[in-house]
Amino acid sequence: MNQFVFRHFSTTSVLLLMVGVMFISGCNLVSMKQNESPVLAQVEGEYLFLSDLTGVVPQGISHSDSIALAKNFINNWVKNRLMIAQAERNLTEEQLDFSKQLKDYRNSLVIYHYETMLINQELDTIVTDDQIMSYYQSHLNDFELKENILRAYYAIVNSETPLLDSVQTLFELPDSIAVDSLLHFENHDDMLSLSVDTSFWMSFYQFQQIIPIESYNQELFLKNNRLIHLVENNMDILVKVVNFKIKDDISPLEVERQDIRHIIINQRKVRLIKKVREDIYNKALYNNDFEIY
Repeated sequence: MNQFVFRHFSTTSVLLLMVGVMFISGCNLVSMKQNESPVLAQVEGEYLFLSDLTGVVPQGISHSDSIALAKNFINNWVKNRLMIAQAERNLTEEQLDFSKQLKDYRNSLVIYHYETMLINQELDTIVTDDQIMSYYQSHLNDFELKENILRAYYAIVNSETPLLDSVQTLFELPDSIAVDSLLHFENHDDMLSLSVDTSFWMSFYQFQQIIPIESYNQELFLKNNRLIHLVENNMDILVKVVNFKIKDDISPLEVERQDIRHIIINQRKVRLIKKVREDIYNKALYNNDFEIY
């Protein structure tokens, strides 16, 4: 019979009981199942018990939300069991035999967990700067930029402060002197924002999120604007572009360093697992532990 039934209580009564039990301290729903926990639903001999709802309703939500969550869980359980029952009636014994798939899945999990254990125990994760540089130089064609990037420092200053003249003067000095000198004004009340990290590369899009510039030709803008001065909303925005790279140029090592480190470590993982498999095979071959017919 393609139907489900509720036993012992009406749905609402059982849900009210469930919510009440969940909010009574000291009640253990897991143990209730062992002591004939109330049945919430049944589909063709498969039962959903009140204790099966343990953890479904989080603490701290309202009474009505608790009821709604529980009802939704019960309905989904019923629909799922009905679908399984329908499928089992319409599939052949061969189609219902998942023993090979389950065995293959188990074997894959066993191998995965063993390889993971070996990697955690034996993999060398130290990557030197020389190794990173060597990989970078031998794979330059793999590091073409997909967008324009730049390095810059900037200051946003209250337009009505005497500090503005000093800051403007600093931006006309050599970069190293300007950066060091700007740090002295970092905590000044009229210094609204300051960034002097010239080692950080950002995309032109990221740059536009910080500095409200409009440009229909990013490449031309970067080539023609090393010093930028904007005035907006009673703020003076001063920017010095230290360096830039155009799309399709080779990406700087600083940008690719972490990715290269991950690549090198992943290559080591592959070599380690390959070596382990070969060692196991060769040992078994030496000991005549297998036969190939």
